[in-house]
This record gives sequence, structure tokens and C-alpha cells, in this order.
Amino acid sequence: MPARVSEALVLATYPFKESDLVVSFLTRDQGKLRGVAKRARRPKSTFGSGLERLSQVKMSYFQRETRELVNLDSCELIQSQFGLLGDYGATVALDYLAEISEQLMPPAEPNDRYFRLVLTVLEHLRSGGEGKVWRAVTYFSLWAVRLAGILPELHVCLACGNWLDNPESREQSFFSRHRTGLYCGHCRRSAELGRTWELSMTSRDIALEMLRKPVGELTSTGWRRETAADLRQFLVRQIEHHIERRLITVPTLEAA
Repeated sequence: MPARVSEALVLATYPFKESDLVVSFLTRDQGKLRGVAKRARRPKSTFGSGLERLSQVKMSYFQRETRELVNLDSCELIQSQFGLLGDYGATVALDYLAEISEQLMPPAEPNDRYFRLVLTVLEHLRSGGEGKVWRAVTYFSLWAVRLAGILPELHVCLACGNWLDNPESREQSFFSRHRTGLYCGHCRRSAELGRTWELSMTSRDIALEMLRKPVGELTSTGWRRETAADLRQFLVRQIEHHIERRLITVPTLEAA
């Protein structure tokens, strides 16, 4: 049973037995894994603070092909997010990042670009600055959906194929809770979409910029909770449709 050491991000922990924890963690080289950290809930645990949410660690573990859970041996802390805990908005953003990563990433499928995305967004949150939380979570949501392969076309109506970004008459676009993609105004009325929301042209432009630039190079727009709120709602709908459940951190995040 060979030992592995992987750079990892801790996503979630769950009590197990009397003093153990089940740990969900995202590794750079093995994808998302779950393992048992024995005696991790004891005061003098060798894991220390390394199992805190979204801690960046070097995780040492033993993996058997016949078992779903790996056995965690130890973890070496590389970067904690402790400095963000005094900022309520940033703390809720950490919960949001962790929940999406836990729900969206399939087990044991490496995705180095997604791993680097989370590191980049965490670094942006730690850098401070006005509007950092909303810029970070919007950027993360967009790229998480794209890297998961579930980002719909942002320029074309899903129903009729109408081009939404015609320079002469830029179409309004709408999205529904129960379907993926965007719809033009005509298809919104003719298709059985149920309740719909508009994705504004401004937010579509923000999305296109985010797909071209790193988060630290985005045009400053005085980011607030209201900035691109419709884009975040649209992206959350794509995630929830894919995972077939509601994200529990979204209401708290949008109320922060």
C-alpha cells in the first residue's frame, strides 16, 4: 500500500466515529478524494489546523484500489485562510467556493486548471481591496462552470440560434431555472420556460472580459453585491441544474 503525497485543498470535513474525521480534499494530481483522518478531533491531533476549510496543504495518504476512502497519514500546511476569517463576506465566500468544488468536481478526476483557479481566487481574496469578494466569486463561478464543461453559449439563443450580440440590435437574453442556456425575447415568450430572469448586456460583457483576463487584471467597475448579480444567478442555475440540487451557501452569500 504505497504512500502518496499530494498538494491539496481541504474542501470539507465530517465527524466520523468518536474522534476521527472524514475529509474531502481536492488534489492537484489525483482530483477530488475522501479519506479518514484518525484521531483528528483530539486536542493533540497531529493534523493541527491543516484540515480547516480551503487550507492549502501537502497531504500524505495511503490509497487502496478496493477502498473508496483513503487513509490520511498527515498534512503539512502551506497556506491557511485564517487571515480572511475577520471579514464576514470573505468567510461566506470561502464556504461558497468549498461547496461548489465539493459538489461540482467528480471523484478522482484530476483537473489542474480548476485547482489553479481556486488558488488564484483565494489569493485575490487575501489581497484585499474594495469589492474583492464580489469580483472573486463572480470570476470563480464563471470559470468553475466553464472548466466543468457546462458553460452555455453566451452569444446565441438556445432555442432559435439567433445571434444575441448583433452590434446594431443587441438582443435581450433570458434564462430559466429549469433549462440551461440563454433565450432571446421571442423564444422566452413562445417556449414553455416558466419563470425567467434577464441576463443584462452589461453582465454578458463582464463575462466575456473574465474569460479573456486574469481576475487581477479586470477593469475596475466599483464592484458591489449588485454588480453582475444576474450573471452569478445565471451561473448558479447552471451548476444547480448539473448537480441536481440547490446550493445551500448561495442565499447567505447574496445577503452578505
